[in-house]
Amino acid sequence: MTLSATAAVESVRRSLARLSSSDHHHQFENSKRFCAFVPRLQLLVDQLLLPPSPSPENLPTSVQTALRGIAVDLESAAETVSAYVSKSKIFVLIKCKSLLTSIQERTAAIGGWLALLESAVHENPDLRKKIADLSRDMKQAEFIVTENEERVHLSLQKEGEGRRASKAVHSAIVMELARALGIELHNYAELSAQVKLLKNDLVCSNSTAERRILISLGKILENWSAEPDIQTGDMDLDFEEDAQISPFKNFLCPLTKEVMREPVVLESSQTYERKAIEYWFERCIEDARDPTCPVTGQVLKSLELKPNIGLAGAIEEWVNRNIEIQVKSAVQCLSEESFKADDVERVLDSIYKIVEDHPSSRYKVRNAGLVFIIIRLLRYSPKSIGTHLRSKTLLALLGMAKDEESKKIMLEEGMTRLAIHSLTGSSEKEREHAIKLLLEFSNDEAYCKKIALEKGALVLLTSLAGNLEHPTLSNLAEEVLARIETVEENIQYLAAAGRFEPLLSRLCEGSDEVRIRMASLLGSMTMTSNSKLLVARQSAKILVPMLAKEEAKAPSLMALHNLSSVDDNAIVLVNSSMLPSLTYILFEDLDASSELKELAASTMANVVSHPGHWELAHADKECHLLQSKPIITKLLGLLSSSSSKCQASTLRILYGMASSPQASESVASYIMDGQGIEKTIPFLDHADDERRLHACKLTRLLSERFRQDVASQLRSSNKIPLLKEKILDPKTIESERSDTSCILANLPLSIHEVTSLLGASFLRWTVTTIKNYHPKSKGRIFKSEARMVEGLLGLLLQFTTSPDPEILSVIRELHLMSVFCEKLNFPSKPRMKQLAALGLKNLSETGRVIAAGDSEPTPPQGLCSPLVFICGWGAPEPARCPIHNSLLEEHTQLCLLQCNCIKPLVDLLNDEDTDVQVAAVEALSTLILESSGSLKRAVEELERQDAINALINLFSEVRAGELQERTAWMIERIIRVESQSSRHSLNQNLVRALIEALRHGNANTKRHAQDALTNLKQISGVSGNSSSQIQSRR
Repeated sequence: MTLSATAAVESVRRSLARLSSSDHHHQFENSKRFCAFVPRLQLLVDQLLLPPSPSPENLPTSVQTALRGIAVDLESAAETVSAYVSKSKIFVLIKCKSLLTSIQERTAAIGGWLALLESAVHENPDLRKKIADLSRDMKQAEFIVTENEERVHLSLQKEGEGRRASKAVHSAIVMELARALGIELHNYAELSAQVKLLKNDLVCSNSTAERRILISLGKILENWSAEPDIQTGDMDLDFEEDAQISPFKNFLCPLTKEVMREPVVLESSQTYERKAIEYWFERCIEDARDPTCPVTGQVLKSLELKPNIGLAGAIEEWVNRNIEIQVKSAVQCLSEESFKADDVERVLDSIYKIVEDHPSSRYKVRNAGLVFIIIRLLRYSPKSIGTHLRSKTLLALLGMAKDEESKKIMLEEGMTRLAIHSLTGSSEKEREHAIKLLLEFSNDEAYCKKIALEKGALVLLTSLAGNLEHPTLSNLAEEVLARIETVEENIQYLAAAGRFEPLLSRLCEGSDEVRIRMASLLGSMTMTSNSKLLVARQSAKILVPMLAKEEAKAPSLMALHNLSSVDDNAIVLVNSSMLPSLTYILFEDLDASSELKELAASTMANVVSHPGHWELAHADKECHLLQSKPIITKLLGLLSSSSSKCQASTLRILYGMASSPQASESVASYIMDGQGIEKTIPFLDHADDERRLHACKLTRLLSERFRQDVASQLRSSNKIPLLKEKILDPKTIESERSDTSCILANLPLSIHEVTSLLGASFLRWTVTTIKNYHPKSKGRIFKSEARMVEGLLGLLLQFTTSPDPEILSVIRELHLMSVFCEKLNFPSKPRMKQLAALGLKNLSETGRVIAAGDSEPTPPQGLCSPLVFICGWGAPEPARCPIHNSLLEEHTQLCLLQCNCIKPLVDLLNDEDTDVQVAAVEALSTLILESSGSLKRAVEELERQDAINALINLFSEVRAGELQERTAWMIERIIRVESQSSRHSLNQNLVRALIEALRHGNANTKRHAQDALTNLKQISGVSGNSSSQIQSRR
């Protein structure tokens, strides 16, 4: 909006009045210089508007325009002058460039408006000349920023950028600021007041840089106001003659306020600490400004720094005197029997400061015996001084460790062990100083060996190096370990501590000689499973090719053997093509020693003991698989032509291969074809435990597949009695007893052998023994114990089909059916459940046969027998089995119902293992073998125990196979009972399952399904072709 002429005049008068009131408060030359124009401008305006001059609105247009321009620019200039006058001096210094630009532009602009005004005034030559002169002067006016102001402005701008600076640079900034503000250098109160004024000026500022300048100035002044750091280390001594000498003022650097160590003189004759003034010079050069003397502000033509030799000598003498006093007082304090923690801390800080600030004085600390005293403090007072003081103690020793003689003393006094002990300290500082001390010790190779030999040192360092929660400690520990790794003698100790990188790097990158040494270390080293996994992944590809070199064969094979003992390494070693090298050593290498062959066999045994990795790998140059017939034949040959250890490993190999789900069938067949059982059986009673045990394991596996062949060989070699003796002998190794029991259980023994060879006494022992095996807590049982129970159950099966009266008597006496029933729920062992169910099946069948002979009641005998029929009176009828109609007292121990075995068998129908389900169905089927009345009674009992629904559900879910066939047979028998066929005639799930079995089952299953469907359709009255065909067939 354009001002009116009257409003413009009023604005000019207000601005002039405002500027006139500021005329006596100028802090800076620029505002003072501008205000010098104010009286002249005031005079011109007054003369221009004096009567009889017309009112402003009636003035010529050019005059009105000039007045409007002057009004706007004069108001802006008044604002700038107000900043110069009313704002804090530091604010003006921060803004000096922008304020200069503003006042320069406004002054020139007003001069231009005055020129326009001068061209419009014609009637008054005198006024016109005054306007022209003022216009010229204002246009030519020059406003400046002094060099000192510009330096301070630049320094403050850099602080606003957040640049970090040293204490020396901050001190120099304070000196320049004080000089620019006209304040005495040591007048902290006035400087602080200016900062507070700046804070008020920046209350409404949104500039991050300005806020940063304010914060930085506050911190700089706070540090500047601190007392000079001239610690004398006063120890509260009791003797005045040793009181320390305070430093002279000229000993202190003006920038750091600390006693100078290397005083230098500038061309301004001022003395500074060399590093402090160098920092200031660097800052000046970075800011593209001439270096100055901080104290005088003088711009320096030369940056030459001349040593102040005289002052340096005086300072050195003062320092030495005070160090002697501090050392003496430290000895006095630390030698006292009782001490205060604060005193000890102060002494230790003093010692550390001496040895760090004055390295040449370390010998004084050493000669005073302080190294011994501090170590003694750390050794004998570890608990009383606490972790904080221990860290201080370690820090003092760390400073002294840079002195070689002191380091020797520390090592002789066992400081390495003490430092390692502090690695377990509760504070991070204690651990940090301990690691730094070890780092100092590790500068020498001999000291590196000592560190590595200290018990627990490498384990602790390795643990700290891997702890990323404390990066400082981790980096320091890593540096110590890196130095220790440079000594090859330490590689073994590092690996033992779990740090394998040095060993592996040498194994992968070293010369052949180095690789052999590293392989030897791996072969003889005890490692955790995780370590073996790590090493195998990185070294297998190196170790396997080394097997082809004669000098490297033994150490590399030892290393591979060590690594092969971990299950998960099998795939790594197989993928590294290790098997061909092993088979070459075993079968073809004529120069290989028996020890090498034993190692190769043992390594292979370790690999094949974990199935799933080696079955598809090539085992020789001809690309034969390990389970191929040629390899099996060669392995069998080793059983008769190798050392005892090699024989034991060969048996392990054969057992491992025969245990593999993928290879067991072919391996077992090749072993039998190669007369493997004949070669294995002689080891069953061998004196060597390892060969005997693995022979038992292998025979057990073969007996599961080739029962008749194994039995024939055992009979021909008269080993069956030996098996019985092993089982009965309590001195036999537990795993051997369990394997032997399984072998004997797998053999198809004749009735005569069961009766004569085993006998009733063995049956008693077996039942007693099996009752003593109980699952451990939470249902767990050892593997050998589980196999023993499995073998004993299998042995009991041998007796369940015997018709021998004595054995039957013992079976009843020992409640054998109850023993089997207890094992139906053996935890997570399907084979045992299956054996128990089969045992119940056999006993139930035996009981059924016996019951069939007892089912008809004996007619009355004697003289009174006719009276029984006439009078209807006789002896009470003895109790009979509801299912078999046999006498209970004779049949109880051979009946599933009477022994409460039906419900446990029904529960097994839901088992996850199909073989267990089949055995359970077979056992239950023995109840419904009879026809007519006994069938009906059996079905009714099965229904009461919910067996029928369980069978139907199982049949509805199973696929074609043995289980489907046996279940279909039972359902067909059950449906023969009229009540059941009527009840299930509308059971769609059952009908659907029967139809599915009729379509996809085997011949027997189809016949059973068809008969069942026939029974269901007769009752349901289903019409149609199928029903008609069924009726016509009938």
